[in-house]
Amino acid sequence: MIEIKGLTKKYGSFYALQGLDLSIGEGTVFGFVGANGAGKSTTFSILSTLLQPTAGDAWIDGKSVTKHAEEIRKLIGYMPDFFGVYDQLKADEYLDFFGSSYGIPAAERKKLIPQLLELVNLTHKRYEYVDVLSRGMKQRLCLARTLIHDPKVLILDEPASGLDPRARIEMRDILKQLKSMGKTILISSHILPELAEMCDEIGVIDNGKLIAHGSVSTIQTQLQGEKVLTVKLQDDLEKAISFFEENPFITGIETGEHQLSFRYRGSDEEQMELLKKAVLANIPILSFAEEEKDLEDVFMAITKGVDEA
Repeated sequence: MIEIKGLTKKYGSFYALQGLDLSIGEGTVFGFVGANGAGKSTTFSILSTLLQPTAGDAWIDGKSVTKHAEEIRKLIGYMPDFFGVYDQLKADEYLDFFGSSYGIPAAERKKLIPQLLELVNLTHKRYEYVDVLSRGMKQRLCLARTLIHDPKVLILDEPASGLDPRARIEMRDILKQLKSMGKTILISSHILPELAEMCDEIGVIDNGKLIAHGSVSTIQTQLQGEKVLTVKLQDDLEKAISFFEENPFITGIETGEHQLSFRYRGSDEEQMELLKKAVLANIPILSFAEEEKDLEDVFMAITKGVDEA
């Protein structure tokens, strides 16, 4: 559905984007993770035909974003991180205006607008002026505007930015509905755990370069270094400490009430063998678990490696 090859954007000697290569399949929800200035919005602007790349190209449904801009705009729905709303229009008038701009006949718009308002949970605000809507409602209205021409691909730049927790949940649920409808969705966000829940794949971008790409679990396996294991015990903490201290892969043992944690550098097979030996040594283990890294942990670990390179 989306192919990106060698995509580069340069301003003088500064690279906003450096040789981006990426492939996203149809029906995929792809999350772009990166700090401000990392290159997310630049990528989205190029894919939306709002910005010409310095080098490289991208194709959506087989059409080049640099050569077939008019056709691309019919295929995509783009929601920028800063969007404009027309405060003196009511919610249904706002959608009617954009539907007309896309050449949708009046009779069709009359049927379509109530459906879109229902999708984004704004039916009860149909006749309200835009300027009295909350920020979350305005963002959902803008998402409805993005859907007005039924695009195959949605490009959503920070759609949950500035929202309170309830509004974020509402936005996340709407995106799940759109995913179930078969839309291909590109979404950027600083709310990293929510991306992990919503997305089939993620890409970590830093300083204009894609430094990791895959599912959350795939990217986690790319991280080198230590695991953190936590062992909960019924009793006999001192015996457990003595046992684990003898293992050459274990460092930094920390104790708590009926538990201890430590950094572990062994393989998965060696970790299983460690648990087996602990049981045979009569260590009274109630649970033995690896601390899972969430998407924020993954992002911080990967970008730290880039910054120090």
